[in-house]
Amino acid sequence: MKKTIAIIGSGFSALAAACYLAQQGNKVTVYEKNETIGGRARQFKKDGFTFDMGPSWYWMPDVFERFFQDFDKRTADYYELVKLNPAYRVYFGVDDFINIYDNLEEIKSTFENIEKGSGNQLEAFIKQAKSNYDIAIKDLVYRPGVSPLELITRETILKLDQFCGTVSNDIRKKFKNEKLIQILEFPVLFLGAKPTKTPSFYNFMNYADFGLGTWHPKTGMFDVVRGIQNLALELGVSIETNAPVTKIIVEDKIATGIIIDGKPIKADIVLSGADYHHTETLLEKENRVYSSNYWESRVFAPSSLLFFVGFNKKIENITHHALFFDVDFNQHAADIYDNPKWPDAPLFYANFPSKTDETAAPAGMESGFFLIPLAPGINDSEELREEYFEKIISRFEKLTNQKIKNNIIFKRSFCKQDFVTDYNAYKGNAYGMANTLLQTAFLRPKLKSKKVRNLYFTGQLTVPGPGVPPALISGKLVAELIQKSFRS
Repeated sequence: MKKTIAIIGSGFSALAAACYLAQQGNKVTVYEKNETIGGRARQFKKDGFTFDMGPSWYWMPDVFERFFQDFDKRTADYYELVKLNPAYRVYFGVDDFINIYDNLEEIKSTFENIEKGSGNQLEAFIKQAKSNYDIAIKDLVYRPGVSPLELITRETILKLDQFCGTVSNDIRKKFKNEKLIQILEFPVLFLGAKPTKTPSFYNFMNYADFGLGTWHPKTGMFDVVRGIQNLALELGVSIETNAPVTKIIVEDKIATGIIIDGKPIKADIVLSGADYHHTETLLEKENRVYSSNYWESRVFAPSSLLFFVGFNKKIENITHHALFFDVDFNQHAADIYDNPKWPDAPLFYANFPSKTDETAAPAGMESGFFLIPLAPGINDSEELREEYFEKIISRFEKLTNQKIKNNIIFKRSFCKQDFVTDYNAYKGNAYGMANTLLQTAFLRPKLKSKKVRNLYFTGQLTVPGPGVPPALISGKLVAELIQKSFRS
């Protein structure tokens, strides 16, 4: 029987869920509070420059392909991909950097040249990472987090020891060179937790990195948002922007609709892809499952200080993706997770999409995106933003041997308070809830409300976790739960 479904938010998980629910024959409408769709993956344009405002790494291409295959489509039907080579560069000092290339053989050679014997160690490590990837990404993450029994399979029982150790310990047993260690620890940061707190099993992120490579949609990550939007429209989904939901209507413990601009909108099912904590504030207190103490006790992934910068010349000695690890990696991590504060010496990431996509900047110019990971919930001010831009841009100039400050045409910052304002993000987090052992699968907030019938959730604070591929999977999982509820 056809149901009317109201979806709050238009991020990856919400759009994915909309596609699956419309495919089932339901009447689906997506309500987005901002002017444009995409959630954290919105696009920003100014003076001929184009920026992705959020996700900029396209990893796990098989997950995207699997999503479109569910609709008898291919990614190529909606956008074109370019494999980056080098995938990225890591700076450790002046004239001291390592390129990570687009194939394992070259990466092995790079490792071997730095630490004798590390090439073979890397091959064995990635082989194990691939095994974990096949179990996790092809199977476990497609389970709805309803029961701990979902994690118990013959394969996971054989890997039980990898849920006890940590990624950091495993890497340090096999490699001694600190630069190589930091490169191998880097991918788990996408899960929102320290390598020293992330179970060994999550080394599957290293296979996503070295095994599957780093890709870029031809004109940016918004190509993916636009592709899923087009698929949704083909399936009959309606999308309304500038439509902030102020309340979820509950009658006799059943969600019956939402309120926008004081106007009630009836729905058989309400699904929120917005921030989970915020969504529960749209309910009366007695209908909320998770208390303020619960959210306060969770380990959240970082917030971020972002800069979108237009340059009036081409930037030299840089790749599309670049990581700046010329300061203490562990100290910055401690400033995020252990003693939250603005870091004295921040690591940072730089992304120059115009190195790959000529439409990202006017001819002869460059678009630059800079990111500093920060603890969620800390103080945010324009003065601090400017102070930290000066810190990183001065280091950037020194490490890449060039002057660029005077070539800045414009600069826009985006930080913790903007995450709160634009996305209702709890404590201004950028990536959701960290995927630590005690915040994995069935231990994360549930896809289905325990207190209100016909109310569901999707996105980075629920199953399976942070990141764009998990967001697509989350949309699929919640759509399957909703479909199952129709039959019960």
